[in-house]
Amino acid sequence: MTGVITLDQFAAIDVRAGTIVEVADFPEARRPSWKLTIDLGPEIGTKRSSAQVTDLYRRETLVGRQVVCVVNLPARRIGPFLSEVLTLGFSDEAGSVVLVRPERPVPNGARLF
Repeated sequence: MTGVITLDQFAAIDVRAGTIVEVADFPEARRPSWKLTIDLGPEIGTKRSSAQVTDLYRRETLVGRQVVCVVNLPARRIGPFLSEVLTLGFSDEAGSVVLVRPERPVPNGARLF
């Protein structure tokens, strides 16, 4: 177990559901990755993220998929690409990233609590 945080610290992390609306190649990335455009609802809008998930997910299987993102971290430059949100995932036994998604459809922009 890692360090304990307070409920207020957890509440400061803004985790939202969104739908992937576009997937693009990211040939400049050091590790194989996709550039994702994610609709996070009317309050947040559309944001971009990079995801190292090319081994488990094809472009066609990602478009329309709901994912879970941290939306209040600073943007991060990855080569020529500006990643605006952190798309969440878990490593499987082989070290591949399995994307986190809601158990059933929720509105884009729905907040985790």
